[in-house]
Amino acid sequence: MKTFKSLFIAAFVASMFYGCGSSAIISTPIESIDNTPIKTADLTKAQLHHWSHLDLVKDTVPGMSVDKLYSEIIKNKKGKKVIVAVVDSGIDIDHEDLRDVIWTNEGEIPNNGIDDDKNGYVDDVHGWNFLGDGYDEQLEYVRILASGDTSNPDYEKAKAEYDKEYQLWMGRKTLYDQIYAQITSADETLSNLLNKKDYTKEDIDAIKSTDPKVNEAIQIVEYYGKGRKYGPALVKSFKHSLESINDRLNINLNKNLKGRVTGDNPDDMSTKYYGNGNVRPVKKSESHGTHVAGIIAAERNNGIGVDGVANNVLIMPVRTVPNGDEYDKDVALAIRYAVDNGAKVINGSFGKYYSTHSDWVREAIAYAGEHDVLFVNAAGNEGKDLDKVAIYPNDQVDNGPEVSNNFITVGALAPKYGPDMVAGYSNYGKINVDLFAPGSEIYSTTPENEYESYNGTSMAAPAVAGVAALVRSYYPDLTAGQVKQVLMSSGLAAKTNVIVGGDADNVKPFADLSKSGKMVNAFNALIVASRMATK
Repeated sequence: MKTFKSLFIAAFVASMFYGCGSSAIISTPIESIDNTPIKTADLTKAQLHHWSHLDLVKDTVPGMSVDKLYSEIIKNKKGKKVIVAVVDSGIDIDHEDLRDVIWTNEGEIPNNGIDDDKNGYVDDVHGWNFLGDGYDEQLEYVRILASGDTSNPDYEKAKAEYDKEYQLWMGRKTLYDQIYAQITSADETLSNLLNKKDYTKEDIDAIKSTDPKVNEAIQIVEYYGKGRKYGPALVKSFKHSLESINDRLNINLNKNLKGRVTGDNPDDMSTKYYGNGNVRPVKKSESHGTHVAGIIAAERNNGIGVDGVANNVLIMPVRTVPNGDEYDKDVALAIRYAVDNGAKVINGSFGKYYSTHSDWVREAIAYAGEHDVLFVNAAGNEGKDLDKVAIYPNDQVDNGPEVSNNFITVGALAPKYGPDMVAGYSNYGKINVDLFAPGSEIYSTTPENEYESYNGTSMAAPAVAGVAALVRSYYPDLTAGQVKQVLMSSGLAAKTNVIVGGDADNVKPFADLSKSGKMVNAFNALIVASRMATK
């Protein structure tokens, strides 16, 4: 048993709920639970796969109280359908857990080669693909170097960045080659000993051996699996990491790579209608967008896979983010496409530290704000203070005035309350990060009817987008700015000190890591929304 320190939670009791904001939910006053004892047992596999939907008080992890929301407030009530645009990589719209929640453009006749709805995009039946048949791309600063334009004000900075990063990733490749070899060897030893591939922690704990090779294998698996991943899951995890490292070196940092295939000039905004209507991934490893979509809206209670945060949602795929840095032109046009075609929430789980046309993207964010569309943005995964370094997209310049009140930036939480609850990779910032949400060990949909756990602020942003969609579904009269206010004011505020950037010597109050100082909470959000809607 353990006691929470310095944590205050709004403990609400729902007395009535009519949907669509027609009546407020009556709640009890805020109560301190400083002295509430909690258990510290490890999460089961099932709990870990679902932890972001759990409740901090009941389940001891900083989840969003989604299960509590559905069981105590929403139940079988239905709200208004909300379109959430996922500006990302391709989405497997045929996935068993997503196919029934994919947006369809009713004004378009499939595959007739005609722009039936006259929006400029031919056969955009389920969204649009600004990447065409392309996927592999350089990072933005590599593109700056590859251009050879030494007059670019970022050229020298980009060169220094490239030299540093290339050496860093070469070192990581060497290290991960060694680790992967150790893990595969250890896994082979243990699977042969146990006579099965898919072994568990209990299987490992039951081994009694004096063979040094076996005991070394156990140590390797326990160390790298961190008590959660064993057998194929562990091997797959590190294989994926090694593939990502090789992609970084051979694709993202490759100055000779010729990536863009759409035929337009990414530095010329006059050409806007390029790409095609195929929003699916070009290969199975293009899984990011499918994972994000599942977090938001995987079909609930269908007996398969996972449950998304939001019901009453249609996902609008806008394929924009490649294996590398996105182009500002594509992002700006993707935002405008989503707005013009009915999205009320846009999820942007992408970002970069160099931007040649950041003004185009800010103008598009402002355009979304003018049309009452909320943009939910991932903070980034480098453990940086965003008040000191710019990341794109953003809604301001040099910490100055925001271009709109519709932009919300999200940091990532890990499945453990206390000093380790902020994911070590998560960016933060009292000015430029708005709140935190579950981002580590998030289990969701991946292409070809599969499911995996991913880490990143890329996973935290769609958690918030899902909650935003719930608010917009049941309280559709609230503006995008009001929904942002609801999310930030209704979160759980913790005064605990946390480790930042994965550095045990860098400890800060959780309250100082974001503008709200809070972690998103779906249960509270719907209650605060009900109050705001009746004012």
